[in-house]
Amino acid sequence: MKSISNHGLVSQRKFKAVFLRSATAVLALLFFYAAISKLLNMEEFGKQLANQNIPEWSVLPLLWLIPYGELVITFLLIFERTRWMGLYGSAFFMLLFTGYIGLVLLNVFDRIPCNCAGIARSMSFLTHFFFNLFFLIISILAVRLHTSKMQ
Repeated sequence: MKSISNHGLVSQRKFKAVFLRSATAVLALLFFYAAISKLLNMEEFGKQLANQNIPEWSVLPLLWLIPYGELVITFLLIFERTRWMGLYGSAFFMLLFTGYIGLVLLNVFDRIPCNCAGIARSMSFLTHFFFNLFFLIISILAVRLHTSKMQ
């Protein structure tokens, strides 16, 4: 009986470890792709940002902060020593992106901006919301698993 319960515990640990590694890899790829696509098309990204419901003064700082923040998160996720910071950064960025799209969907703004910014230009706002929500949940679960692993 004891070996069966130990086997379950080992399987659960393996699953958590595989999930954490997989989530980290997927998040790193997501943030790397998002950053590079913005950096390679900075002029277009700037136009897309200017068309969003954000203060005009924030466009230039965000033009640099978003893609370089995504790159920093990517590199933090890659290295074991900094992974926890990358996971928290990932959750924070996904919370901001998901929250913004949620506000658009709730008609909080005086106009609906184009859905042309970001990684998924062809998605509707609702689809993009659920896409981001999925990665937000993945980020939060990975933070929890990583935190419990460290204790």
